[in-house]
Amino acid sequence: MCLDPADPSVHRPARWRATRHLLLGAVVLLLAACASGARRPEPTYRDSHSSLANEPARAPSGATGTANDVLFRAIALVGTPYRWGGNTPDGGFDCSGLVDYIYRSAAGLMLPHSSREMSQLGGARVRQMTDLMSGDLVFFGGNDGISHVGVYVGKGRFVHAPNSGGTVRLDDIDGPYWRDHFAFGKRLLD
Repeated sequence: MCLDPADPSVHRPARWRATRHLLLGAVVLLLAACASGARRPEPTYRDSHSSLANEPARAPSGATGTANDVLFRAIALVGTPYRWGGNTPDGGFDCSGLVDYIYRSAAGLMLPHSSREMSQLGGARVRQMTDLMSGDLVFFGGNDGISHVGVYVGKGRFVHAPNSGGTVRLDDIDGPYWRDHFAFGKRLLD
C-alpha cells in the first residue's frame, strides 16, 4: 500500500504531533515559572480538587536546574503510548522504563528497569506527599510491595505510564487511587 501525499489524512499525525508539542511546551513554560519561584495570586477559591495543587512548586536547593530538566522531559513525554517493557519515546514506555529514560536523558543517571529496584536506590526517602519536590520519584504499591513508579512534577501532579492500552499521563497524586496506594517518594537529586 502506498501513501498518497495529496491525501490530507496522511499529514494528520504530523500535525497532531506539532500541536501536541506546542501544547506541551506551553505547559512546560507554566510549570517552569512555578518551579522558578514566580508567584501567581493566591486563589480566593479552591481551583482544583487536589489539596496539593495550591502548594508552591519546589525543587531541591542544590539541584534546581537538573530538577527542571527532569520536569520538562517528563511533561514532554505525556501522550506517549504505554508498552510493557518499553523504554523509548518511539517504542513506548512502561512505568519504570519512563522514569529511567527521563533520568538518563535529563540528569545522566541510569536507573534499574524495575519499580521495586528503583525504590531501593539510595537517596532521601520522602514519607509525606506534602514534602515532595519536583523531580522526586514517587512509588505506589500495596501489601505485595512496590508496583508502580512515576516522577513528581510539582503542584500535586506526577507523570507516569499507568497501564496497558493507555498513554503516559499527568495525574493528581492525591486522587483517590494514588493517595491510597502512595508508599513514599525518593529524592535522587540532592
